[in-house]
Amino acid sequence: MEKQLHLNMLASRPPVPGGLQSGSKMRMGPGRKRDFSPLPWSQYFEVMEDVEVDNENSKDTFRIYSSGSEGPVLLLLHGGGHSALSWAVFTAVICSRIHCRVVAMDLRAHGDTTVKNNEDLSAETMAKDVGKVVEALYGEAPPPIMIIGHSMGGAIAVHTAAANHVPSLLGLCVIDVVEGTAMDALNSMQNFLRSRPKTFKSVENAIEWSVKSGQIRNIESARVSMVGQVKKCEEPLGSPGVSKSITEGIIEEEEEEEEEGQSNHKRKKEDDPEVKKESLYTWRIELSKTEQYWEGWFKGLSSLFLSCSVPKLLLLAGVDRLDKDLTIGQMQGKFQMQVLPQCGHAVHEDAPDKVADALATFMVRHRFTVFKEGFP
Repeated sequence: MEKQLHLNMLASRPPVPGGLQSGSKMRMGPGRKRDFSPLPWSQYFEVMEDVEVDNENSKDTFRIYSSGSEGPVLLLLHGGGHSALSWAVFTAVICSRIHCRVVAMDLRAHGDTTVKNNEDLSAETMAKDVGKVVEALYGEAPPPIMIIGHSMGGAIAVHTAAANHVPSLLGLCVIDVVEGTAMDALNSMQNFLRSRPKTFKSVENAIEWSVKSGQIRNIESARVSMVGQVKKCEEPLGSPGVSKSITEGIIEEEEEEEEEGQSNHKRKKEDDPEVKKESLYTWRIELSKTEQYWEGWFKGLSSLFLSCSVPKLLLLAGVDRLDKDLTIGQMQGKFQMQVLPQCGHAVHEDAPDKVADALATFMVRHRFTVFKEGFP
């Protein structure tokens, strides 16, 4: 049970019981080769832009992906370690369901956002970032905005709403983050982060790992989302400290192929000159170094969530995540809750259709928008 909670504060986590455990092998049957090549952002979003905001004596630049030209704005905040691209498949679906605009941003130290102080990941600073980006995009008269956040991004969404950084706030949607569960998981978080591969041979390899380990269960989403999680690093493949993680991250696939009678020249030795020349990919952010901020993201989150006066939706991957405050609040009708079973922690990536349907229904019920012709 404890292992399941390791990434409740982050953007992905080991699968629930009955699913593939981290590091297990996913069998596709003989002759079936899946495509792990990356997909472009432009297949899901209409516009990519960098938004500058003032920060003391300098400028911070936030990477934004957007779609749509009418209706309320859905402001999407990703989980720890992920990027705005984790919302790509969801964006395409929700824009087909309701009249809305979507704005997904890379939070500080994530994706392609560049800020002066990459190390300040406090809830207060990140919530202020969201407010500054909204102001930079829309000025003093922003359109109606609904903030939707997953995991760490869900916590930041609550802090943003509670601090009134978005004056035109319509509603709040938090995906699979609950204070009690997240706080319980903090003690084992570092162990989980250490268990992940530190490097990958290629973006394709990173995508393959994310799917086979169960971090992202939807291969389409993994193919666009992982691009925002990893970056090229200069360390050659044969360098000390690299071999172990490469072995863990890559060789497993080759072992599978050998077991299925497909062994060929693919396996390369570490002393092969060709291998040493290859570039490696590593995580864009070292989440283990953000530990000092973890408690601040989640402590008091349930009461803060309940204190927000706007209509609220809580989407969970399992009912076991509700803590006492939220259980009471839910019984009192202070927010709407929906459980989406058979999903991992990255609910919006694993089941983008289900999340889009739940959100569309919620927004139409509250008369924030209307369905597009043909829906529901």
